[in-house]
Amino acid sequence: MEEKIKVLIVDDSVVFREALARGLDKDPHIEVVGRAFDPFDAMKKIELLHPDVLTLDIEMPRMNGIEFLHKLIPEHPMPVVVVSSAPISIFEALDTGAVDFVRKPKVSTTADMDMFCEDMVAKIRIAATAKVPKKPLAHHDVSAKPIMAKNFSTANNDKIIAIGASTGGTEAILSVVQDLPSTTPGIVIVQHMPPVFTKMYAERIDKICKMNVVEAQNGDRVMRGKILIAPGGDQQMTVAKDMNGYYVKLTKGEKVSGHCPSVDVLFDSVAKAAGKNAVAVILTGMGADGAKGLLEIRKTGAHTIGQDKESCIVYGMPMVANNIGAVEKQCSLTQIPSQIAAFL
Repeated sequence: MEEKIKVLIVDDSVVFREALARGLDKDPHIEVVGRAFDPFDAMKKIELLHPDVLTLDIEMPRMNGIEFLHKLIPEHPMPVVVVSSAPISIFEALDTGAVDFVRKPKVSTTADMDMFCEDMVAKIRIAATAKVPKKPLAHHDVSAKPIMAKNFSTANNDKIIAIGASTGGTEAILSVVQDLPSTTPGIVIVQHMPPVFTKMYAERIDKICKMNVVEAQNGDRVMRGKILIAPGGDQQMTVAKDMNGYYVKLTKGEKVSGHCPSVDVLFDSVAKAAGKNAVAVILTGMGADGAKGLLEIRKTGAHTIGQDKESCIVYGMPMVANNIGAVEKQCSLTQIPSQIAAFL
C-alpha cells in the first residue's frame, strides 16, 4: 500500500487550519499529521511528527513565514508550500527556499474553499517529490557561476532564446538570466504562474538582471537585451516573425499539456518561426509540458538545453524531454548561462 504524504499545517487562524485540514483529508494520498499555530509551535511538531510537507502561512504574529523559512531550511530542508495573498511575500518565500505557493483565497462560499483545497492538494503532491537544498540559490554570489562573456556579437539578429519552467522555476530562471549581458538576443519565457504574479515576477527580476524584463503584451517585439515573460491566465503566448524580426502573439485559448500559458505552445511556435536560429532551455518542473515542443525545436537543427536531475527542484519536465531525445545538452543550473553563450 502506498504511503500517504504527511502534512503539517502552519497557520495562526484556527478556522483556516481546520478548513484546510478537512479539505486535505479528502485526498487519499494525504494525511494531515498536525496543525501548528505559529513557527515556534511548528518547529516542535516537526521534530515530533516528521512531516513530509509543510503548508506555511506568511502573515503570522511573533514570527512571520519568511523569518521561519530562514531558520527552517538550513536545519530541516523540507518541501514547503507557502500560502499568502501578497505576491511580494511569496517571491521572498521562494527565494528563501519554499518549493511552491498557493494564493490565499477570499473565502466567501464553500466552493471557494473547495477550489483552494484542490489547488493545495496538487501543490502538496508535487512538493512531496521535490528536492530541497539546505541553501537556496545564491543569486548575487559571483563565485557560484562561471563568468559570462561581456557581450554577444550583434552580427546575427536572427537568434532567439526560449525558456520554459514550472515548480522551482522562478529561482531557476533568475539564476540563468541574471548575468546575461544586455547584448543577449531576445528571450521569451513561460513560467507556470497565476495571473498578477507574472507581472510582479517580471518587475522583480528586472531589478536584478542586466537585460530589460517585462510581462509580455500582444505584439511586443522580441529584441536584443529584452526578456518577455508570458502572462499567467487564459492566454497562450506564441512567437511569430515578420520582415522586422520576431514578435509575440497572445491569444485566448484552452490549456495545452495541462497549462495556459504552455511551454509546448511557445516552443512549437519558436520551432516554426526561428528554426535553427533558436536556443531553447527547459528547466525544473513537474509533468511533461515543453518536452514535445523542445523536440520540435531540436528537429530544426537548433540547440536545446535541459537542466540536470541534481540541480532540479523537481526533475520532471527536463527528464521527459531528455527521455524523448529533445535535449542536446544536459547540464547543471549554474552551467546553463555559459552553455547558452557557447551555443550563441
